[in-house]
Amino acid sequence: MGKALDKALKILKDSSSTQHELLSDLTSEEMGQTHLLDGFEDLGDDEFAARLKELGSQLEELNSGYPGGLREYITKAKKLLESSKQGANPLDGFVPSVPEGEKFQLGTEDYSSTEAVGMTQLGKTGFILVAGGLGERLGYNGTKIGLPIETTTNSTYLQHYIEYIKAVESKFSNGKLLPLCIMVSNDTKKPTIKLLEDNKCFGLKEEQLFLVEQGAGVPALSDNDARFAMDSDDPCKVTTKPHGHGDIHSLMYKDGIIRKWKQDFDIKYVVLFQSADWRSNFSLLESKDTNGLAFHTLPLMFGVSEKHGFIMNSLAVPRKAKQAIGGIAHLKHATTGEQRTINVEYNQLDPLLRSTKEFATGDVNDESGFSPFPGNINQLVFQIDGYNKILERTKGIMPDFVNPKYKDESKTVFKKPTRLECMMQDFPTVMEEGEKAGFTQIASEICFSPVKNSVPDGAALQAKGIAAGTAATGEADQYAATRIMLRSIGCNVEDADPVNYNGIEVVPGPAIVIKAKVACCPGELKSVFPSPEKIKIGSQSTLVVTGPGVTINSLDLDGALIVHGEHETITDMVVKNDGWRQVGVADHPDEKIKMRGFEIDRKDAEVIGVEVNSVADGEPFSVEGRFGCGIPP
Repeated sequence: MGKALDKALKILKDSSSTQHELLSDLTSEEMGQTHLLDGFEDLGDDEFAARLKELGSQLEELNSGYPGGLREYITKAKKLLESSKQGANPLDGFVPSVPEGEKFQLGTEDYSSTEAVGMTQLGKTGFILVAGGLGERLGYNGTKIGLPIETTTNSTYLQHYIEYIKAVESKFSNGKLLPLCIMVSNDTKKPTIKLLEDNKCFGLKEEQLFLVEQGAGVPALSDNDARFAMDSDDPCKVTTKPHGHGDIHSLMYKDGIIRKWKQDFDIKYVVLFQSADWRSNFSLLESKDTNGLAFHTLPLMFGVSEKHGFIMNSLAVPRKAKQAIGGIAHLKHATTGEQRTINVEYNQLDPLLRSTKEFATGDVNDESGFSPFPGNINQLVFQIDGYNKILERTKGIMPDFVNPKYKDESKTVFKKPTRLECMMQDFPTVMEEGEKAGFTQIASEICFSPVKNSVPDGAALQAKGIAAGTAATGEADQYAATRIMLRSIGCNVEDADPVNYNGIEVVPGPAIVIKAKVACCPGELKSVFPSPEKIKIGSQSTLVVTGPGVTINSLDLDGALIVHGEHETITDMVVKNDGWRQVGVADHPDEKIKMRGFEIDRKDAEVIGVEVNSVADGEPFSVEGRFGCGIPP
């Protein structure tokens, strides 16, 4: 035992029996963390005691934050690291097959009828936003859900999500409140609370808002012996890393949110919305909470879950064979008979398929031109009774994995510290026989457009033919999705010519924003535009509709039209004005404009009615008090 460790244990014996017991266990021969006090060797007594108090508190927090504590974390890490070193394949023994689910095309009768079934369930929905990310990669200092989803109305992502919930309440739940739970991290807790309180929670009532916190993360691991990595700038502090968004399930169990929702809200389905990163293996662990297209297909997913009896339903997109995005597959173990329908990372899927007779050629496109294994985008729908039953049985604990980056083929030294991670889409690994999981597939253009990359990174990706994932493309995709949905019902909507903003190419318009209280899914657009053949929207136009009950019978738009009035009826309207135009900017003091590379020049518009601000409907309350408001086990 080193002198510093001996001294630390003596101090803790008198000051904290809990921390003394924890440090004694961690520095045992079995746990192998004797290096934890190496950075204390040259400290004076006062500084030694102060830094020990900090380290003890950190270890205590990490110990309480991981199921089973740090002993379980180290034990599990050693096993997983050894398996990784030996090249063990976690999918050994599993035989893949095409999973159960449905594939749709917008505008078909199959889509419409399934969506209609799902719309009957919208008023029984609980919403879970996995929002762990800051906007640093985008050049933004705040939480990403505080960014504008588009700059025509400047609605933020969080406002957009909440306005959808409120629209569903007014249309489908007879005014009954629908709950929203937001998972925050240490980094996003304060800015998320501030965003909510500054905007009176965008009209949410106190009793329908819930918050859970992911916590301090897990210790980073420096080697195959699972030794904790110490901070390079502060050798008296353990380096930590996020444990992954799979924690959402254990938090929903631990904080009793699902129990509360079952008891106090008439909820049938729960949607977890958070976007996936298509670029590389294991990148799904980064939180992408800025997918503004997340809810367009929600009724469709409910309809599929109703028809198939799915406890878990994954939203998926068509995926080209070998495309760098995880594929959803049904797996059955040849020996144990264990079955699961689950996301398989793209670099594991092809060799797994090649190991079978049925798919001996590997991951290849079928007659549709796409792989039969759809692409996972990490939006999940759960049937609440089945979800709660599984949470009670498993405590919501997802299986961990480790993904160390080795310096060489000996696999003895890491390029950088690693950690145990878990993913929320691995939920099928804890499901049992008879608990069904499946998928709903629809084109990505109407359901998936994450905003996560800086302009230089996005430009580099776009040059390779990969989605840029920038603020400019995210905004353009919002408008494009609405254009696609309007065309699907028969409207004549032109496209603008592509433009380039600081290296990012987008189709800027027409910019069409139809708020959820007007139409919250493609099926509702038919009541807004009952005669779509009489609708023409020019390529340079802007159309904003915010007032509920609006009916647009016939319209020829070449400019900007803003409809705020409620229950307005527009017939034989011709609008021609200078409109609103995007103007490119090389730089700008407002980081929200700078990251887009353009601002909107609002020259002229026809305006009908007065806009109602959702913030005005809200009542101030302490958001901090909404942590721990469930029914704990």
